Amino acid sequence: MSILIRNRKAQYDYLILEIYEAGIILTGKEVKSLRNKMGKLEGSYCYVSNDELYILNFNIPVYQPKNIMGEIAPDRTRKLLLKRKEINYLIGKLREKGFSLIPLRAYLKNNRIKLALGLAKGKSRLDKRETIKKRDIEREMKQNLKTLISGTK
Repeated sequence: MSILIRNRKAQYDYLILEIYEAGIILTGKEVKSLRNKMGKLEGSYCYVSNDELYILNFNIPVYQPKNIMGEIAPDRTRKLLLKRKEINYLIGKLREKGFSLIPLRAYLKNNRIKLALGLAKGKSRLDKRETIKKRDIEREMKQNLKTLISGTK
């Protein structure tokens, strides 16, 4: 499994409760762009329409090998492929207040592009500060360990 694109802000902005794997309907040029690791997941989200899941604001620039103009809009809405049981469960969760379905990463699995979707709740400002503190403490501990190990040699 090779990761093509990551949504780095998702872990910071949201508390991820569950993770789902979904397929996505793409055109050939979009697949080529994603395989070249071009695209942005930041700011994208999933929504329900007619008992189906769609992703909005997933920016995939058009693959242009010889600067040929592309006909496909890079921010178009794309359909997600999940099992009916999972879709029904997610529809119920998304109707509850505070839940969102956020794309976490796009990756290759058996030569197919998949999305990892996180069922998430938004973090408050206080939670974000705690996340920053934990990250800083871990970074300092790693630096201290490195200096102790390098100092003993």
